[in-house]
Amino acid sequence: MSRLRELELAESIALELLQLSVEQGLLSPGQTELTASDGIRNLAEQEFGITQFWHKRIIRSGENTLHPYQVNPPVRTFEADDILFLDFGPVLQKWEADVGRTYVIGNDPLKCLLRDDTEKIWHLGRDFAQDNKAVSGAELYSFMKEQAELHGYMLGDQRHVGHLIGEFPHERIENDAATSYLTPSNTQTLYRQDQYGNQWHWILECHLVSPTLGVGGFFEQLLK
Repeated sequence: MSRLRELELAESIALELLQLSVEQGLLSPGQTELTASDGIRNLAEQEFGITQFWHKRIIRSGENTLHPYQVNPPVRTFEADDILFLDFGPVLQKWEADVGRTYVIGNDPLKCLLRDDTEKIWHLGRDFAQDNKAVSGAELYSFMKEQAELHGYMLGDQRHVGHLIGEFPHERIENDAATSYLTPSNTQTLYRQDQYGNQWHWILECHLVSPTLGVGGFFEQLLK
C-alpha cells in the first residue's frame, strides 16, 4: 500500500473519532476541555485500538480558541452557544494522522460563519497548492495569511500553517523546523521527495482569529 493511502486511512479513522465525540455528547454544554479530551482518549482506544497520539490532544473553547498549539490556557467548561475546536494526532500502527475541526454549540450565525470560513479558506489554500506544483512553503503561508485578512480575520498561529506528516515518530527533514513546516522562511517546494525517493506529504492548517468575536476557528487535514 502506498504511503499516501496509509495516511488517508489514518486520517479517515481520526475523522470517525471526531464524529463519535459529537454523537456521544463529549462536546455538550457542561463538559470541560479536560473531560472531553479524556473521553476522546477512551473512545480512541475502545473503538479503534488507538493508544498513542503523536501530539497532545487539543480541545479549545470560547476565548481559548484564540491560542495556538504551544499555549496551554486554563481549562474551560463548555457553555451554550460556545465555539470549540479540536485537533487530534492519533497514530495508527506506524502512521500519523492530524485532523482539526471547529464545532459550534447552538446556532450563533457569526460563529457558524467563522466555522465555515475556516474550512473555506483551507480549501482555497489546498486549491492554490494543487494548481501551483512548484509552490514553496513560504508562498503557501503568504496565500493563507492573505486570504485570512481578505475575509476579515487574522492567522491564529503566526509561525506556520502546516507541517510534514508521515511515519511515526513525527516526520521531519533533518530536524530542520524551517523546512519541515509551512513557514514564511521555507522557500523549498512542497512537492519533492526525500532521500529514499518517497514523496513528502503535508498537513495544511487554517487557524483563524476573529477580532470582532474574540474567538477562533480551526480546520486541518492532509494536503493532497
